[in-house]
Amino acid sequence: MERDSTITRILVTGSSGQLGLSLQDIAKEYPLLKFVFANSQTLDITDTEKVWKTIEIGYFDYCINCAAYTNVEKAEKSPQIAFKVNAEAVKHLALACENYNVTLIHISTDYVFDGEKGSPYTIDDQPNPINAYGMSKWEGEKYIQEILDKYYIVRTSWLYHKTHGHNFYKTILKMAKKGEELRIIDSEVGCPTNAVNLAKYILELISNTNPQYGIYHFTDGKAMSWFGFAKNILQDNGLKNTTTIVKENNYRSFAKRPKISVLKQ
Repeated sequence: MERDSTITRILVTGSSGQLGLSLQDIAKEYPLLKFVFANSQTLDITDTEKVWKTIEIGYFDYCINCAAYTNVEKAEKSPQIAFKVNAEAVKHLALACENYNVTLIHISTDYVFDGEKGSPYTIDDQPNPINAYGMSKWEGEKYIQEILDKYYIVRTSWLYHKTHGHNFYKTILKMAKKGEELRIIDSEVGCPTNAVNLAKYILELISNTNPQYGIYHFTDGKAMSWFGFAKNILQDNGLKNTTTIVKENNYRSFAKRPKISVLKQ
């Protein structure tokens, strides 16, 4: 297959997640971008041979890696699974991208930080993850930086979509509509990020004619606790006055979580 120099070819892994689906939703707005969307069934990124073959025959300019193991609690109990997906698979993906001159855009997380800084984290702050999920994502980041010159690592936080996927936003809405009391922790602070906004940001990176490779932070910019986020969700959906919401201080989590993981863009 010959490359069409007027078309930018993009492989999207993990396309059935909320970010991958957001990219699919807005893809038609970018006529000069040709997407190949691959979910875990059509391209398991832990299948190294298939990853290499897919990139070899695809003539891609970019790979947006949305594939990840994101269950923080299960990662703590079975860290080998998290490291297999978030670190080792990312390593081989980066090697394939390097071999075939593909720019990798990799989605990472605020959980690479320990949350003890007390102020927003910049791209110059040293990661220090405190749980297995964060450790696996940091390991993946390091592989990318060691292997590639042409890459974007985009750290984000508290990702949600109003209709796609399983996330905090949809859970709160579902519980509120059922009339359930909401008990939400107020001890962790971060920046909720709409997956649609992150998708648009990523495609803006691709559209930039003067690429500045490296690490980026992207969120919707407003810091709040999970309790504050829940209140905003209720407010936005006209449920504030019909739902009981209380602060929960005894939330039990098997995995340690950063207290303040606000990312500075």
